[in-house]
Amino acid sequence: MKDTELVGVQKTLSPVLRAKALDNRLPDPILGDEYAEQAMRRLDPDYDNRRFGTSQIGLAAVVRAKAHDDWARSFLADHPDAVVLHLGCGLDARVYRIDPPATVDWYDLDYPSVIELRQQLLPPREHYTLIDSSVTDLTWLERIPRARPVLMIAEGLVPYLTETDVRRLLTSVVDAFPTGQIQLDTVPVWAWRTSKWDPTLRKYDAQFHCGFNDPAALADWHPRLEYVDETPMNDSPVLMAKAPANIRRMYRLMNLLPGMKRSTRIVRFRF
Repeated sequence: MKDTELVGVQKTLSPVLRAKALDNRLPDPILGDEYAEQAMRRLDPDYDNRRFGTSQIGLAAVVRAKAHDDWARSFLADHPDAVVLHLGCGLDARVYRIDPPATVDWYDLDYPSVIELRQQLLPPREHYTLIDSSVTDLTWLERIPRARPVLMIAEGLVPYLTETDVRRLLTSVVDAFPTGQIQLDTVPVWAWRTSKWDPTLRKYDAQFHCGFNDPAALADWHPRLEYVDETPMNDSPVLMAKAPANIRRMYRLMNLLPGMKRSTRIVRFRF
């Protein structure tokens, strides 16, 4: 496999993929992503010799992906003619897990180096397009058909953007489509402010650039945008039911700390 150099936040792709691959090896997996396991095996043949760690990049990423998957399946069941914008897709195999019908056009977008790696690790499929671009260079929107419902998924992306860029992204998508759903995850202001000292983020040379104590307020950015709801992550029932015992204990203790239970918010909007 050709070597592809990843920089900054792109380096978090491997541990997230590894978490999904390890989940697939659990007796009763949360996500059950065979593509993640196959891709991780190509990146690191011995990846499963190491168990889930205690960092935030672990089973929490699997739970987050499951929440986004469930919302996406629900939206596509009601809108089988939709366009999907999976932004900052990384090495996530969501399009293969969900396996949308041929009436859905799916776009995965990330930096050119990430897209190059995806092409090496994951197979092509019909009605599926890769876009090698920065999310914040909104000229990529010109390549997307506009007259259909849109599902925008921004998983593990928003905290790494500035608030100005997040606002431009959300309002531009709402302006470009007649109707749709936007689902994203955010961190609170304290997590953003302290991210420069976060040992996990420092390990991967990454840092947050925005945070929101009340992500529902993002709906105020556009008159057509409406907050719908949020779903649990660090106290997710599926996490507590299916995670190994050591992980469950870690999260129960962590959730006792002020602000930690909702330190990541997975939120949904519609317009």
